[in-house]
Amino acid sequence: MSVAGRAPRRSAAVRPLDGSPEGDGPMLEGGVQGAGRGGGRPQHRARRWTWRVAWGLALAVVVALPWWGRAVLQRLDFFHVRIVEVQGARYLDPAAVVHRLDVDSLHSVWDELAPLAQRLRTDPLIRDVTVDRRLPGTLVVRLTERTPVAFVATGNGLQLRDAEGNVLPIDPSRTPVDVPVLASPDTAVLRLLGELRTSQPEFYSRLSEVRQGGPNELIFRLYATTVRTGTDVNAQRFGDLKLVEDDLAQRDQRAVELDLRFRDQVIARLP
Repeated sequence: MSVAGRAPRRSAAVRPLDGSPEGDGPMLEGGVQGAGRGGGRPQHRARRWTWRVAWGLALAVVVALPWWGRAVLQRLDFFHVRIVEVQGARYLDPAAVVHRLDVDSLHSVWDELAPLAQRLRTDPLIRDVTVDRRLPGTLVVRLTERTPVAFVATGNGLQLRDAEGNVLPIDPSRTPVDVPVLASPDTAVLRLLGELRTSQPEFYSRLSEVRQGGPNELIFRLYATTVRTGTDVNAQRFGDLKLVEDDLAQRDQRAVELDLRFRDQVIARLP
């Protein structure tokens, strides 16, 4: 480490013997004329510029780190993938997720993650997914699955579908699915069932079947009650059913059919 030299010691000004005028600055010992108060400024400026250059180089290294730093870290065995953690998988088999991810212990957690997430989005059961790294050697996969709302009767048997009508490849023998049966693939009814599942979960959990009734009529089969509605019914309208059922229960009665086809009314048919 270099040490800056000590500035020359000042002495009183000495008038030359030949009578010549004094110099601009005081004379130093040994007959050398000093530079006055500004004598130390060049060194100070040089040190200041040295620090500026050092800070500039450090900043350049930090800015460039995402480009060259990742390339270096990818080569280190310490950051090779050892664990893949799958979160949010209810219907998907985590092992199938890892298989589709197609990574092994030769891959680094510093590899690009966006292609891995895009690879998983090709699965019809995955609505959205993120892939993050947890150092030193773990990939964390967070899934948002598509949720089935009905078994739909088709010429090829029953198909599980979500509220958007997507066919979901779920194996009910591996993962139990408790959803109503829809007699035909009606996208409007599927969308309604999705809204009921979110806003009226108690009613939705009681549903066993939904089918077309007469013209502009839907029939919702509960465990022990039938609900009739128009095809233009919305999810909020089903909230009126609970008020009627609670009122009947207080009188120790139960309806076999509840009719929502009439505006602002619920007609209860008793046994």
